[in-house]
Amino acid sequence: MTELDAYERKILRELQRDASQTTAQIAEKVGLSSSPCWRRIDRMEREGIIQRRVALVDREKVGLNAHVFVQVKLNAHGRANLDEFAAKIRDFPEVLDCYVMMGAIDFMIRVVAEDIMAYERFFFGKLSQLPGVQEVNSIVALSQIKATTELPI
Repeated sequence: MTELDAYERKILRELQRDASQTTAQIAEKVGLSSSPCWRRIDRMEREGIIQRRVALVDREKVGLNAHVFVQVKLNAHGRANLDEFAAKIRDFPEVLDCYVMMGAIDFMIRVVAEDIMAYERFFFGKLSQLPGVQEVNSIVALSQIKATTELPI
């Protein structure tokens, strides 16, 4: 873990709120001049603390109305090939997140699709076709109460 000073924490909070801000805007908000602020941002990018800056897109406004959490259990043969499953799941654009789990299931996956019919096509045409898949449990989200990418820094 990298030690962050108070300024770096403030910079990260600002970037998480709005990464389109200029260095000068961030510097003013955190109480630094532009040059030291830029140096801190540059260092945090080089060290991988700041992985990338992105635009957050409203999935519903771009027609991705189905939000599904998927629990996947692999058979014994599949568990021996976790890396193969992981590599294949990374290629599916519908998959936003995929986690290896401890317990009764092997993976928790977050999927978006245009609608339930599109999810059904994804399920039957892609996900259930992966080698080693024993069981899939799909949980459809009805509405979203909270969604954030901001870490509590």
